[in-house]
Amino acid sequence: MSASIPALPGSGLPISVFDTSSRSLVTPVQPGESASLYVCGITPYDSTHMGHASTYLAFDILQRAWRDGGTSVTYVQNITDIDDPLLERAALISEDWQAIAAREVVRFSDDMTALRILAPDHYVTVTEHMKGIVEWIDQLITFDAAYLLDGDVYFDVSKSSVFGEVSSLDAMTMETIFAERGGDPKRVGKRNPLDALLWLAARPGEPSWEAHFGAGRPGWHIECVAIAIDYLGGTVTVQGGGKDLIFPHHEMCNAQAVASGNVEEFAKAYVHAGMVALDGEKMSKSRGNLVFISALRDQGIDPMVIRLAIISHKYSSDWEWTNHDLVAAEKRVADWREALSYIGGADALELLMKMRVALANDLDTPAAINAVDEWAKETLNGNQQDPTAQGIVSRALDSLLGIAL
Repeated sequence: MSASIPALPGSGLPISVFDTSSRSLVTPVQPGESASLYVCGITPYDSTHMGHASTYLAFDILQRAWRDGGTSVTYVQNITDIDDPLLERAALISEDWQAIAAREVVRFSDDMTALRILAPDHYVTVTEHMKGIVEWIDQLITFDAAYLLDGDVYFDVSKSSVFGEVSSLDAMTMETIFAERGGDPKRVGKRNPLDALLWLAARPGEPSWEAHFGAGRPGWHIECVAIAIDYLGGTVTVQGGGKDLIFPHHEMCNAQAVASGNVEEFAKAYVHAGMVALDGEKMSKSRGNLVFISALRDQGIDPMVIRLAIISHKYSSDWEWTNHDLVAAEKRVADWREALSYIGGADALELLMKMRVALANDLDTPAAINAVDEWAKETLNGNQQDPTAQGIVSRALDSLLGIAL
């Protein structure tokens, strides 16, 4: 269940975000209009880590800023509940893959709720949308944008008029990254090294689903295309995720969606969160250098402190997690709570405008947080002329930054 969003005086501003495809700030929707948001979800074989939380918080802030301007938002997120990492984990610990997925989805949901991240309107597993995914693959085959290879089905990137527009990478760089992120550029028989798997033919001992082109399970990219467009009804306002999804994932999503003939573009804007590092290296399950949200919560750390520590960094920047983040956030929370305990404070409407201006400028949460720091400092130093300040500021923190104190 999503946290409620308190109403604020006035209305939010048009929100500009950095679009990876155009390499520029864009305003994909105006206040009062409708927006659709698709953010790529988890593969549920392990707990929610800091990198996950940072990404989902970025798009939570976007939702809050949109809604503050009167924009109605439909948010869809997938769950890749059938994939090699999940099956490998199941084999490693001798547990049913479905049981692992169900357990980790619950843990993920608990972490998101604790961080007060607004829940998607549609939270869709790949396995529950298999029929729709098969239909998309079938359409690509019909349009001659896909072909069979030893029972597998591949997307033919040469049939896409937009391939390369999201990432703007050259072919050699694409091949290198493709191999690092689940692709198979060296497979013999493919028409192009960058052709991406749409359907993996059934393998002994692994789950599979029936399709007229052969039993099997879907590839990564077509899952998100099918879920996003089928649930959102067409071109997505913003496609979101971490920077590591720019290529091949979001590039392939756009190429496959357009090649199907169903849409002219997959998304109006592609917005990407930065990578989170620990001890100088990007956090990843393969490296094992993860900070888990559930572990921090189990240590008794206030989820609002965790949330504030994360959004104190600009969403689009790469950053490194340290204990200093928690110490600084704990002090901020204490200062803000003390200022909110007073009767009267510094000008709340001025603060509200500063917060809205900051978020309108590519979701600049550090600037918004600094504005709150200034308000708290003024209030604690005796500027208590606004009798409505505490109520407005408390609601603004909750509504815009998701910090409930």
